[in-house]
Amino acid sequence: MQKNNKFKTILLNFEEIIAGIFLIITTSLVVINVIFRYFLKTGIFWTDEVATGCFVWAVFIGASAAYKRNQHLGVDFIVDSLPDKYGKIVTTVINVLLAIVNGYLSYLSIVYLLNSYTKPTPVLEISSAYISSALTVSFVLMTIRSIVSLYEDATNIANEEKGEV
Repeated sequence: MQKNNKFKTILLNFEEIIAGIFLIITTSLVVINVIFRYFLKTGIFWTDEVATGCFVWAVFIGASAAYKRNQHLGVDFIVDSLPDKYGKIVTTVINVLLAIVNGYLSYLSIVYLLNSYTKPTPVLEISSAYISSALTVSFVLMTIRSIVSLYEDATNIANEEKGEV
């Protein structure tokens, strides 16, 4: 039973875990390269590129995690000043717009990803798609979260109309 609980915790926090791992890798590579440059008077040639790629992953997956937890900046005081009924309508409209925008950004990130397969990175000369795929993963996750949030809004509104608050 406890194993199932750990798996559930990991699953619920996988964006934070992935972003954290990429931040640890980024920080470690930068510190190691600074030590090499300071003490050995030479750097590791590939660390900047790998650290940058890991940082891109950390930022975009971290953005998805923040979106999941509703931690992006917003102007809530306008919605909060409206009567409850209108505030829920505005929130639903905003969630519809976010689902559309995130869906479109997902589409654009897929197009970008497909175009980046043939472009190698400057130092390691591996496909840029390894880095570009962070955008696609992030925006697809945010689109899914938007759709789930929209579904929850619709369910809440339907339950309130039935009197099941």
